[in-house]
Amino acid sequence: MAPSRESVQATIESYVKFVASGTVDDVLSLYAEGATVEDPVGTDPRSTEAAIREFYGIIEPLEQTAELGVVKIAADHAAFNFTLTTHMGEQKIDISVIDVMTFDDDAKITSMKAIWGPEDMVTR
Repeated sequence: MAPSRESVQATIESYVKFVASGTVDDVLSLYAEGATVEDPVGTDPRSTEAAIREFYGIIEPLEQTAELGVVKIAADHAAFNFTLTTHMGEQKIDISVIDVMTFDDDAKITSMKAIWGPEDMVTR
């Protein structure tokens, strides 16, 4: 049985919030055991908790904000865009990302693929 639309939406909203200003443990709490992360698409997928923890650990200490855009949900799949802004003193770096995720019956993330490239990063 697929997770409810509402529970997937809640996971997505929590994910964007936690990536911007949460802890690694906050983010990992949204993932199912055995999940994979490919960020960005084309890099080697991370498929162990240690590898996923290391990946999100890089951004945990950064001062960031995020804005969620369009969310599309179909059964146990979702695609959404968001902008993550990293604040570095007077300078800000925006990255526009589209994430494609799959979810288990409890709306835990089973796979995440982030679609973005260097051209999606803007310094202001």
